[in-house]
Amino acid sequence: MNARVPMLNAEQVLSDVSQAWDDDLVKQISDYIEIPAKSPAFDANWAQAGHLDSVVQRAADWILAQKVAGLTLEIVRLPGRTPVLFFEVAGTRPYIAGAQTVLMYGHLDKQPEFDGWRAGLGPWTPKYIDGKLYGRGGADDGYAAYASITAIQALKRQQTGHPRIVGLIETCEESGSPDLLPYVDALRTRMGNVGLVICLDSGAGNYDQLWLTTSLRGMAAGVLKVEILTEGIHSGDASGLVPSSFRILRHVLDRLEDSETGRLLPANFHCKIPADRRQQAEATAAILGDVIYKRFPWAHHDCGGSSLVAFPTTTDPVEALIRRTWTPTLSVTGAEGFPALKDAGNVLRPFTAFKLSLRLPPLVDADQAVQELKTLLEDNAPYQAKVTFHAEGTSCGWNAPATQPWFEQALNQASMAHFQAPVGYIGQGGTIPLMSLLSKGFPTAQMMVCGVLGPQSNAHGPNEFLHVPYAKRLTAAVAQVIAQMP
Repeated sequence: MNARVPMLNAEQVLSDVSQAWDDDLVKQISDYIEIPAKSPAFDANWAQAGHLDSVVQRAADWILAQKVAGLTLEIVRLPGRTPVLFFEVAGTRPYIAGAQTVLMYGHLDKQPEFDGWRAGLGPWTPKYIDGKLYGRGGADDGYAAYASITAIQALKRQQTGHPRIVGLIETCEESGSPDLLPYVDALRTRMGNVGLVICLDSGAGNYDQLWLTTSLRGMAAGVLKVEILTEGIHSGDASGLVPSSFRILRHVLDRLEDSETGRLLPANFHCKIPADRRQQAEATAAILGDVIYKRFPWAHHDCGGSSLVAFPTTTDPVEALIRRTWTPTLSVTGAEGFPALKDAGNVLRPFTAFKLSLRLPPLVDADQAVQELKTLLEDNAPYQAKVTFHAEGTSCGWNAPATQPWFEQALNQASMAHFQAPVGYIGQGGTIPLMSLLSKGFPTAQMMVCGVLGPQSNAHGPNEFLHVPYAKRLTAAVAQVIAQMP
């Protein structure tokens, strides 16, 4: 560890950030939850609605009100793109040529509402119950900007020297961050020589220790549509002669996925798992055990509701971790061409369309995969039906760079100080487009990718919650790692 880096009073840091969460942050994030700031992919009229502008302006106003010494802030807007918030905090250590910068990242856009919220809960109605703040976007990822500033303030209160810090808070992450690269290009010189990236948009294996994300899957999304008729026809008249568009779509998907096992068939959609990632999965499996798969809200339980009856694809904890982080998978996340059940008559439907979400291993190129996917699904259509696949975005995955000794030591010290347990290492099955971009732009930077999305937090789904006691300790850990950056 760099000798000139003083050690923080960890107990005081946790006390300070906990007080900030209790006095202010829970309310700020509750107010944020009330705003339906859906990402552009889910709100075509986002610019007119003004919700994204609203959450950015609220965050900016709050940050300025904290009067952080040495902080400047700007809301940056490029024509036709979602806004970003960019802040800078001057370093307080003696100047050294080539000194590195800390980059803090978060996003303020949200996923859509989704059905199934429990009675008394809702996406835009925050409820704080037993340390959990329910509502859309609080955990993913509205808290990040507020927690980042709170961590910096904890350093200021102890007059701890720190490196220069910049923050980039975007508003289109849930759409795949299509606007991010132009902003990164525009702000690159102002970011400086980034040596540490802190991204608070990830998950946690449990709420008992600090978790570092070591990899993220990529994603290719799009709509597969099969058209066989120009209009609906009485099923008694046409079925048996006119093939079902659903059956054709199902047949086409068989080219992509083994429906019995869920394995994706194209070899190029798979990659070799690095040995260190498998070793980390084995260590994490020993910590989490069957919680890895039992934490999901399975529909089929025994009569008492306590034992798992429905089976996951595997009950081996190591294999379970590998399948959700390094294995390609297909999900159907939406459908068109189907009437509601109450409106479904005896009609052979003219078309069927599925929205596909393809999760890709961290080392698979998403752009190349989506082109292969389009060819695979469209060529040689059964019955010469009209089969089209319209890609709606790709994001490459990410595999973290090798951990430098100072960073590993800082993470462990922070985890022991604030959780009384060592840091855990875990891959995540989701996608954060920025991480691949930053790894290419700043190849020597260390990546502190963490987050509050632990068991049952249910980002994107109903009953999403922010685990406030964990968020307090994570905020304190962030402050401590920044202080220990060489």
